[in-house]
Amino acid sequence: MSNERVFKMAFSKVYPLLVQKVERKGRTKEEVDTIIYWLTGYDEQGLQTQITNNVDYETFFNEAPQINPHAAKITGVICGVRVEEIKDPLMQKIRWLDKLVDELARGRAMEKILRN
Repeated sequence: MSNERVFKMAFSKVYPLLVQKVERKGRTKEEVDTIIYWLTGYDEQGLQTQITNNVDYETFFNEAPQINPHAAKITGVICGVRVEEIKDPLMQKIRWLDKLVDELARGRAMEKILRN
């Protein structure tokens, strides 16, 4: 899938998939939201607004109040690619979110996921 296709995907379509992924493993929507708040600086209202407005991934990240300064500590492989080596800043943010949700689904402790 091209980067451009990923960037134009509606966040409101991706979000329920992220939630389903973790719920199948016994985790919760609230934990996914906590990850999103930590990574993007959105709060509950801001996240809900972006979902309601049906924004694409690109807009979702471009309008994020503040990408967490500790996001650079997110390392590892997602979809066969090392997230710390991704050159495109937007794709890196998308893969950071994928990686954090993946760690949640795998049962990792929240304080480790949030790089505290």
